[in-house]
Amino acid sequence: MHVPQDYVGSVYGGLGHLLLDYYQLKQLDIPKKLFAIQNLERFDYILWRDLLSQLDQELQRPALGLEIAQLVQAKHLGIIGYLALSSETLGEAFMRYHDYHRLIYDGSPLQVSLDRDYLSISWSEIPFKVSTQLTDEIAIALMTEFIRSSILDQHQLHLHEVHFQHPVNKNIAVYEQYFRCKVRFGQARNQVLIPVSEMSTPLKKGDQTLQKLLMQQAEAVLEKLPNSTQIDQRLQQAILVGLQKNMFQIEHIAKQMNFSVRQLQRYLQKQGQTYQQRMQEIRCMMTMQYLKDPHLSLQEISMLLGYSEQSAFQRAFKQWTAQTPQQWRSEYLETQVQEKFLDYPATAEINVPYQI
Repeated sequence: MHVPQDYVGSVYGGLGHLLLDYYQLKQLDIPKKLFAIQNLERFDYILWRDLLSQLDQELQRPALGLEIAQLVQAKHLGIIGYLALSSETLGEAFMRYHDYHRLIYDGSPLQVSLDRDYLSISWSEIPFKVSTQLTDEIAIALMTEFIRSSILDQHQLHLHEVHFQHPVNKNIAVYEQYFRCKVRFGQARNQVLIPVSEMSTPLKKGDQTLQKLLMQQAEAVLEKLPNSTQIDQRLQQAILVGLQKNMFQIEHIAKQMNFSVRQLQRYLQKQGQTYQQRMQEIRCMMTMQYLKDPHLSLQEISMLLGYSEQSAFQRAFKQWTAQTPQQWRSEYLETQVQEKFLDYPATAEINVPYQI
């Protein structure tokens, strides 16, 4: 897909949250413009570049993008993060990253190709005149850091080379220590080369990783169930992962639990439930968790929950809560904005919009 030269694009709102996390960690004065984008689904790429440049000028630290990227969590990457958590191998996670990369930055498609024995992941169409070394390094480091944190052993990610378009950096040793491979500057495109043999590297089990991220409300649901057991927990985790992969039919879930369909149905019947009712309970719990993330659109949430149509998701949510997803999110975000104001001095004139 060709991107016009005058098109710069937008970035995913979670990146603004990531940058705020860095400011707070370092106890730096937070720019009003950074506050103002905290609850936006997307914001302009130029603003992202300028916010990074402002921070770079203030700190003048080598490899600042690598430092920021070390804070990345699934919530900062939105649907890419949530879907990658359910991947079983490095290759599957990269394909998910490829499929949804434009949700992170829509100004340039991610290109994946084979270069002899290496998989090439590149951003060749990012307009060079509007990118900076910092925007480039954070784009590559975000992907690397997230994948690195997802594999079973952080030292198992073996990159072959990393290429940057921008001129040679005097701190090249810092980059090579971070990426643990050869890093070249002044190249034709921003690129990561990974041995094809690495694609079979196993990731952390999706149910364990998802549990850390999404099970806070799930625990409350389990506590309400009569005689909650390990089977309930296994079932809930199996449905969570199944929803992520769009494989949540009872036949698939029963197989994952080493049950027959009839055994699973009988177990639920003893608790006065059907499989459909249990799945809808979990969907409702997951919906509320996702709606708390202001950067996820309703379309993305419906996709994460296994709905083929956004309208079906919205109807279901209204049946569960007597509210539309927009109303529930609006009330939640309003509460969060009020709490944020309480956390900051009254002298700070901060306008924090939110977007549904």
